[in-house]
Amino acid sequence: MKEDQQRKRACAYVCIGSNMGDRAGHLLLAVRAMLNAALPISKLSSVYETEPVDLREQPEFLNMVAELRGTLPLPEELLARLLEIERQLGRQRGPILRGPRTIDLDLLLYDDLEIESQFLTLPHPRLHLRRFVLAPLAEIAPQAIHPTLKRTAAQLLAEVRDPARVEVWPKRKMC
Repeated sequence: MKEDQQRKRACAYVCIGSNMGDRAGHLLLAVRAMLNAALPISKLSSVYETEPVDLREQPEFLNMVAELRGTLPLPEELLARLLEIERQLGRQRGPILRGPRTIDLDLLLYDDLEIESQFLTLPHPRLHLRRFVLAPLAEIAPQAIHPTLKRTAAQLLAEVRDPARVEVWPKRKMC
């Protein structure tokens, strides 16, 4: 396949999270690695400190969302690059599903594509259920449309029933 067929002008959203070691440092390294992998980051959300959702007995996460806009690899190649960045940053997939991790990069949306394959599901299957994803996504792209549910990120955030605490980090002390 020719290079021009493997890339297209697109917009995608990636959730970045960490709950092990230097959480903020891992987020920074992930952003730098995405830029080094020629992924055009156009926006970054604030960083949010979030309670773990599925496996609650683990450290709290730092999460953020990056908007990629411009000439992007096709979705499967983009996911492969994100997984390689995770590997380079020390991510080890252990026996505990959704357990602690140094870095987690989840492809949330890629234009209005809906894909269901063994390798990739778009939109991300739990995107609309997770406050820790919706808060930063709605911050930078409130009008981004979930292609299956036909709802904006802002609408999904307003409707989500996830009770987990999600706060902008670091907490600022008021004078």
